[in-house]
Amino acid sequence: MSNKCDVQSRRIDTGFRLTRVGVTGVRKPVRIKRDEDIALINDTLNCTIDVFVDLPAEQRGSHLSRNLEVLGEVVNESVRSPVSGIETLAVNICRKLLDRHEYADTADVMIIAEYFRNNKTPIGRDTLEVHTLVGEASAVRGKGLLKTLGVEVIGMTACPCAQETVGNALDCKGSVAVMSHNQRNICTVSVTMEENVNIEANDLIDIVELSFSSPTYEILKRDDEAAVVINAHNNPKFVEDVVRDVLKRIVEKYWDLPDEVFLTVRSESEESIHKHNAFAEIQTTLGSLRGSR
Repeated sequence: MSNKCDVQSRRIDTGFRLTRVGVTGVRKPVRIKRDEDIALINDTLNCTIDVFVDLPAEQRGSHLSRNLEVLGEVVNESVRSPVSGIETLAVNICRKLLDRHEYADTADVMIIAEYFRNNKTPIGRDTLEVHTLVGEASAVRGKGLLKTLGVEVIGMTACPCAQETVGNALDCKGSVAVMSHNQRNICTVSVTMEENVNIEANDLIDIVELSFSSPTYEILKRDDEAAVVINAHNNPKFVEDVVRDVLKRIVEKYWDLPDEVFLTVRSESEESIHKHNAFAEIQTTLGSLRGSR
């Protein structure tokens, strides 16, 4: 293409640097291959990908087609040689973006995928449950790269405050759990780390599910349904409890990871007796968590 037709590269005098320019919502199939002892339901994940680079003040536009070329090349390569995870794919895309956009100093990639894995209901029935995976990468030219692996998991909480209030109102005593109001809880955990640090999405999902009042399931027969409700009311939790229990388990699980690993843990309960939701969040490092114990 001649310079006359390369409108994006034309110089302007009245511009401002833009921190993120790119494309969003690109749908691609990505092949994943984990260690042999980690079984996948399907080695192909349906992914939605956003990619961005920065744009200098003096350049009119970014070459958006280069982003799509990079995505096509990296995803096609994953078909021939599967990647270990979507966070690894994000890293590969990030590097190629900086190679292809010579004028850019930063690159950012986000990948969201549906992830199905086998599970069992409380009484042992086989079930297939869906979760959301998030893989991200951010690079600064000449200064390195960080990657992020995150999960979004849906479970339930039973309100401790309502349970105690109902117990007092009914003058209930004993070991049987009293009724309470319930919430669908959506908990997200993301871990940002250096490229050579690796964690498993399955471990993050397990940590979150153990931190709810109870996990939830796609299909429940009556005996399973009763078990879920009883288990939840024997384990009432606020959104704050969910976040703190996730943090406790992360510190215990990842005792060997660097202090600089950065965490975001977010819990939101969709209330049943209110018209608002309850929310709790923390953004911190593993080092800070270790120092606060």
